[in-house]
Amino acid sequence: MLVENGTSLFTPQVAAELGEALYHAEVSQRPIPPLTATYPAMTAADAYAVQQVMLAKKLAGRTILGRKVGLTSKAMQQMLGVDQPDYGVLADDMVIEDGGECRVADLIQPKVEPEIAFILGKDLSGPGLTAADVLAATEYVTASLEIVDSRITNWQIKLADTIADNASSARYVLGKVRVAPNQVDLRLVGMVMEKNGQLADTGAGAAALGHPAEAVAWLANKLSEFGVSLKAGEVILPGALCRAIEVKSGDVVRAEFAGLGQVSVRFV
Repeated sequence: MLVENGTSLFTPQVAAELGEALYHAEVSQRPIPPLTATYPAMTAADAYAVQQVMLAKKLAGRTILGRKVGLTSKAMQQMLGVDQPDYGVLADDMVIEDGGECRVADLIQPKVEPEIAFILGKDLSGPGLTAADVLAATEYVTASLEIVDSRITNWQIKLADTIADNASSARYVLGKVRVAPNQVDLRLVGMVMEKNGQLADTGAGAAALGHPAEAVAWLANKLSEFGVSLKAGEVILPGALCRAIEVKSGDVVRAEFAGLGQVSVRFV
């Protein structure tokens, strides 16, 4: 919480104003300056307060299908200059079918990152959960692509900016192959990502906090601080296996995961 001379500078009114600004930036596809430029001492707690305001408007009439963990790989943390994960919400208007189309005009500055998606078969309630608990509660894992977007100008974000912006969430694509989590060592799952048929990057499951189930455990334990549980049936995206790549209209991105199949999306 921002404090000066014992008085909080980050009031509920400030959170409301910033949440409203982020919501309108997404709707209008017009980015805004970094929140941390105005509030350089903005904390993660402040940012999650902004996120809640923005989501209250964004999720009106929508269904929450899951959650995402961001900034779990060293590549993404170094790329954005942060040192810890964050999380956001996945809603029903963010889903794109495997091989389907994503409208670039609906976004601002999209990027794509490959992830191993978890679909839960049981509720997960922290604290104290481990990767083993996550694997026991997971119905299946599958290949996925997350399309991230920032409502902050030129991706000039610090941790508080991306937290406030629903962890830079935009769209996601799930593959068609479903694999029981005990059928593959998720740390060792290799991934190759292509853009327009050319190699874009490679990665492995261990990029996400050493094991993608560790990222899901982190999320469940973090949410428990607010009395929130992960629910059976929810999709959990645990973080990228490599850097995010920029895309534009006409691009096709495809990722293939060892043992988990492939997933693709076309940008129009």
